[in-house]
Amino acid sequence: MKILPRLLCAFSLLAMAAPVPAADSFPDRAVYWLVPWAPGGASDTVGRIISDKLSKALAQPVVVENRPGAGGNIGAEMAARAAPDGYTLVQLTDATTISPSLYPSLKYDPVKAFAPISLIATGPHVLVVSSASSIRTLADLISQAKAKPGAINYATAGVGSAQHLAVEMFKRVAHVEMVHVPYKGGGPALVDVLGGQVPVGVFGLAPVLPQIKAGKLRAIAVTSIERSPTLPDVPTIAESGFPGFSSVQWFGVAAPAGTPASVISKLNREVVGVLKNSEVKLSLEKLGATVVADTPEQFAQYIRQDADSWSSIVKNSGIKLE
Repeated sequence: MKILPRLLCAFSLLAMAAPVPAADSFPDRAVYWLVPWAPGGASDTVGRIISDKLSKALAQPVVVENRPGAGGNIGAEMAARAAPDGYTLVQLTDATTISPSLYPSLKYDPVKAFAPISLIATGPHVLVVSSASSIRTLADLISQAKAKPGAINYATAGVGSAQHLAVEMFKRVAHVEMVHVPYKGGGPALVDVLGGQVPVGVFGLAPVLPQIKAGKLRAIAVTSIERSPTLPDVPTIAESGFPGFSSVQWFGVAAPAGTPASVISKLNREVVGVLKNSEVKLSLEKLGATVVADTPEQFAQYIRQDADSWSSIVKNSGIKLE
């Protein structure tokens, strides 16, 4: 049974039938927050942190629905085809803007398919090695990689992931050769880096932070333009001889394109209010994320720039998904 086409058809019919809501009466029923990833990951955790407080702000349930698959594209496509009435929101990530360059047959355009509400938070990727490794700094990694081109492997959660592309960027600017070892998820990759089977790993901050604090992993660099407040002693790639280098993971929320501007404005106001909550900020900081909270226009510009940037990186690196 082809479940996805039927679901998409149902969302399309809802889009045609749904009345346009008035901002003063919105919302008068539950709002659905689609997370295009499986439960338990960083994106899901962020969604649940925000949706819990947003539910109180809107005085209506905000129900998280996980729609994982195809690198986040299944959930994103469902959201793109949902009724543009503010009752279906979608959590976007850096994967949303990477996908068009990796999936030629993608059925939605991340720039045109959504009405941005707000960027929620950003966070760095972190390069780590086992605590037993002879690599203690980024300079050590570069030195060893240049001494033996192609001899150093690095692990990520998969081909085309933001972590994979971040290292491809680094390889170009540092003029080094390293071999990508893609895994089916961050968990297996982390296990092998901890065990020393793969010398270098690149991850989002949240899953490796406990191992870094426990001394099992050594963080040698972060990919954000500024140091992470969570790891203030770990240098950035930018400050390590590569000015301007930046590659971050991000989380944002949007509605289907065509959602009334008055509804988007109200949702932005409430989401930004949630993000200013000290408890929410602390929860996101524990994930290694820095709260942003911007306007719909600023988030729209961020999406456009990010999509253009990833397109260039994918093209230059020659990465293709089979």
